[in-house]
Amino acid sequence: MIRYTLKCSAGHQFESWFANAEKYETLKAAGHVACAICGDTSVEKSLMAPAVAPKGEVTLAGETSPQEEALKQMREHIEANSDYVGKDFATTARAIHDGDAPDRMIHGEASLDEAKSLLEDGVPVAPLPFGGPKRAN
Repeated sequence: MIRYTLKCSAGHQFESWFANAEKYETLKAAGHVACAICGDTSVEKSLMAPAVAPKGEVTLAGETSPQEEALKQMREHIEANSDYVGKDFATTARAIHDGDAPDRMIHGEASLDEAKSLLEDGVPVAPLPFGGPKRAN
């Protein structure tokens, strides 16, 4: 895998991973490499400096983008203000909607079929841009 820092014609800078340099060129030529911020397909590789940490020290390359920071804040807000119900999400959401369980904010996991069924029945649900709860390393 190779990570490139890319820049679109609007000046947005973002990173993306590719299987190899040839795969990047193939995808770019086909118009499948687009700016993660505005969708512009006029994208070029930016200069990149390798992130080299002193011996024994681990660092993360680059800075957090505004989008990554917004997602982080969204996740923290949701986790602080709702209950994680795991794979019982569809059952719990339906019970809350039907008045069979206490009204509260929840988040969890549901299959695509479960989510469609909830929406068809008027249960307000929305996908989240992150997975389940944070796990300790």
